[in-house]
Amino acid sequence: MSEVTDRFLRYIKINTQSSEESGSHPSSSVQFDLAKVLTEDLKAMKIPDEDIFFDVEHCYIYCKIRGLQTLPKIGFIAHMDTSPEAPGDNIKPQIVENYDGKDIRLGEGKVLSPDDFPELLQYTGQDLITTDGTTLLGSDDKSGIAEIMTMASYFMTHPEIEHGDICIAFTPDEEIGEGVEYFDAGRFDCDYAYTVDGGEIGELSYENFNAAAAVIAIQGRNVHPGEAYGKMINALRAAERIDSMIPDSERPETTREYEGFYHMTMLHGGPDCAMMKYIIRDHDKTLFEEKKDRLKSICDKVAEETGARVELMLTDSYYNMREKIVPDNMFIINNCVAAMERAGINPIIKPIRGGTDGAMLSYKGIPCPNICAGGHNFHGVYEYVSIESMEKITDLLIEIVKGVACYE
Repeated sequence: MSEVTDRFLRYIKINTQSSEESGSHPSSSVQFDLAKVLTEDLKAMKIPDEDIFFDVEHCYIYCKIRGLQTLPKIGFIAHMDTSPEAPGDNIKPQIVENYDGKDIRLGEGKVLSPDDFPELLQYTGQDLITTDGTTLLGSDDKSGIAEIMTMASYFMTHPEIEHGDICIAFTPDEEIGEGVEYFDAGRFDCDYAYTVDGGEIGELSYENFNAAAAVIAIQGRNVHPGEAYGKMINALRAAERIDSMIPDSERPETTREYEGFYHMTMLHGGPDCAMMKYIIRDHDKTLFEEKKDRLKSICDKVAEETGARVELMLTDSYYNMREKIVPDNMFIINNCVAAMERAGINPIIKPIRGGTDGAMLSYKGIPCPNICAGGHNFHGVYEYVSIESMEKITDLLIEIVKGVACYE
């Protein structure tokens, strides 16, 4: 078994699901379990203790492999938490050797089929790691962690290879949008970085959504339905009206590539009061602002039409990192493309229909595009990753570091 595979299988056994409900940081104590293991693994590589820092309050790990001070300091980041959208404890991975291009039976009656997931066919002949149909796998982002750790091990066992400082960080709570809430950019201390948090092998992204969260509180007026004429203001009907005024063409299920959307993530309540939550996304900053303005107008209109009190609370979450990459920092992308070609990987440059820790770090002064970690179908029981992809992505990280020394 390759080193990166062994690390991945060890790390996914540790439940690290984050929680949107706890209000603490990190949002779940289980994330410390993986952080402690990673800290010990870094120490086992003979990295000096003074170059490893474990933030025991907020659950961040910072590590530096020191190199030539004449070369740029390159950072690599992955997140420790897994999504709360599917079960993440007691993961029992399956290894499918020499995949034959046919259906893979996961268990619990679930089937991973190329009929539903046609990209499976590109891995024919490779070894895949899948779930057993009851949990997510954790490739998002323990593939990235395993790849970074294996890259670190490589350079610690090959001190003869010249490189600049290699800066490593592992973060909590990325899945709930709080991955850099307490991130110490000064301690990370790099010139630029890459999040290793993308999907299929070859993915490279320096564009992501602008993002906002919307909470809509609706106060109606409830009276006995037998006496409701001219008196009742049904908060649920007002909520229904708000959602109906959002175009169906601007939903996640009807948009792709650069198209933005509104996505209702929660609705609960009754005739007296109701609450709705949306996420708003668009790559284009102008369209992003227009989407927020439109939702405000919709809420005002429904309040006027129904007599309900409608309160909208909008909070920006992150912005498109493109503004921090183009044009001044495009060399970061060009260096990665060159490294992919040396590693025998076909670059696939595409926008992220989401966000990363790197998007927020780019606005904290660390340009930080996102590169592939190798997995597919994140956040659910159909998640899988190719072992060959993880091995090649490890080679890619090594080539990125080597390339700076060779071509700087």
